[in-house]
Amino acid sequence: MSSALPKLNDPNFLIFIRHGQTDWNAEGRMQGQRDIPLNSIGRGQASDNGRRLGDFLSAENVDPQTLDFVSSPLGRTRTTMELARTAMNLDPAAYRLDEQLLEITFGEWEGSTLAELAEDAQDLVLARRQDKWGFVPPGGESYEMLAGRIGNWLKTVDRPSVVVAHGGVFRVLRGLLEGLETTVVPKLDVPQDKVFVWRNSGFSWI
Repeated sequence: MSSALPKLNDPNFLIFIRHGQTDWNAEGRMQGQRDIPLNSIGRGQASDNGRRLGDFLSAENVDPQTLDFVSSPLGRTRTTMELARTAMNLDPAAYRLDEQLLEITFGEWEGSTLAELAEDAQDLVLARRQDKWGFVPPGGESYEMLAGRIGNWLKTVDRPSVVVAHGGVFRVLRGLLEGLETTVVPKLDVPQDKVFVWRNSGFSWI
């Protein structure tokens, strides 16, 4: 049975960038908290998103120095943040890390594709398909569990921010900010070549 997430405090200005592509993204492998680096496409996406964000902030007369830049501590997010800040002519190292922004962990499934898992754990793959929100992979984390972690982080946001994190984090964050149904959240699209903006309770991509 689906249910709507409770809407948490909605920052008046929150920007989200998903890390650029990795080889595991391209291969459809469950990445989770494994520290897989960006590939060449991902590095280009990160720089392009930095230029895109810089142009947006300039058009909106927003000084980047007034924003809190925060990243997941994994290498692919840190590299994305540093490439984006470099493209914005900002000090690439002038940001902070927050472990609460780590990606959802798939536990023992990390490194595998769903097709590979279906060969040995078809019952679990089917259970995940039926309840992607509540399903916990062996040794892993469910979207419901991730929502608790990201909800706690969101309560600490007290100033306009730029966040670089992961696909699962974005899905849950958007669900919490917009009060979406839990059946919808795990299926949200999270392009790696877009910048996501919540402003005054409105959502847009740039």
